[in-house]
Amino acid sequence: MTQTHTSTPTDCCAEFAAMSRRSLLRGALALGGASTVVGSAVVSASASAVVPASSVLVVLSLRGAADGLSLVVPHGDPVYYAARPRIAVPKASLVAQDAFFGLHPQLAPLLPMWDAGTLAAVHATGLPAPNRSHFSAMEELEDADPGSSARVGWLNRLVGTRDRHSPLQAVGVVSGPPPTELVGPVPLMTVGSLDDMVVAGDDQYDTDPAGKRRRSLETLWGTEPGPLGVAMRSAMSATTDFTPVLSTADHTASYGGSDLGRALSEVARVIRGNVGVEVLTVDQGDWDMHTGLGTLEWGQMITNAGNLATTVAAFFADLGDQAGKVTLVALSEFGRRVAENDNYGLDHGYGNVMLVAGAGVKGGKYYGTWPGLTNSLDADLTVTTDYRSVLAEVVSTRFGSSTASVFPGFTPQTLGLMGSA
Repeated sequence: MTQTHTSTPTDCCAEFAAMSRRSLLRGALALGGASTVVGSAVVSASASAVVPASSVLVVLSLRGAADGLSLVVPHGDPVYYAARPRIAVPKASLVAQDAFFGLHPQLAPLLPMWDAGTLAAVHATGLPAPNRSHFSAMEELEDADPGSSARVGWLNRLVGTRDRHSPLQAVGVVSGPPPTELVGPVPLMTVGSLDDMVVAGDDQYDTDPAGKRRRSLETLWGTEPGPLGVAMRSAMSATTDFTPVLSTADHTASYGGSDLGRALSEVARVIRGNVGVEVLTVDQGDWDMHTGLGTLEWGQMITNAGNLATTVAAFFADLGDQAGKVTLVALSEFGRRVAENDNYGLDHGYGNVMLVAGAGVKGGKYYGTWPGLTNSLDADLTVTTDYRSVLAEVVSTRFGSSTASVFPGFTPQTLGLMGSA
């Protein structure tokens, strides 16, 4: 008799499920400065000035705590196989193997980048101290300033180090509220879909050749001195500056049909539009695998890992002549326990893996200091590399920004992960 295993997104923990359901209630006011809504896009007050970006950073957040020990397997540590007798990925199935690590076989679409030296993995990374609350860990990860009472994201601080300022410098492609990493005093924007980056009513149904709807808004807000007036003028300017993006080719069909694929295809269009965007963020959920993580024959991990690899590979192929300036970092709020549970899954843990791809990456290798695994019910992968060290190296090499400004009070460890593009 054949046994069938199934799992659904509802198999995640109650906190992650509740957070996903209430995400829309967190609201657009999380953005610093005055903000307004254009369609479903949130645009904050700032003067817009389109200058093509010389470097672009894409931050891909794998929401729900992805299991880094499944994505990048420490086959050289025998405890891994002892602690996971049913769900461990067999050594013979791993790709891009060295003497100790190997990639999950569903990551095979990324092998050309690995072999070309534009993809690397950093293992045993994470927060300075364990935090197993999804919501709290996400906030801490994206704030990247432990102990501070100010709610300012590290990407907001990064954009604040730049010489120019525009709401188009950083874009969050999210269906809900802006992520914490973009929140702060520098006005930035989020958009659920590129189709939403328009002034509501300024469309084919406005039969006035001059655009009656837009002219009315410009008349209403053109001389308003307050924050809302500044925000409205900025919003309308941003929609105009964004126009080249809307005329770029849509290659969504080449991404495999997943939600992540649709999001990254829009990110690629923004970059190809060359309207000055330097930072983009994408959130992808459904990594909270308490049950049904599965094996190589069934389960959520083979699906998620396959979608991740297919879409990231398609994304870099889609960038065309812009690929040489784009660096992507994929990370998750925390990792998962070393030992499997009774439900073919894993409970909340600590250390994890980060993937870094694209411009400037010294790839084709694994970075980090391996702490060794322990086989017990509450054992975690210990963090030996603060995740900020990885981000700091990207920030300093790709943007020339002060890491002390972006990560206050933190002295990064040198990894040698990044070089010149």
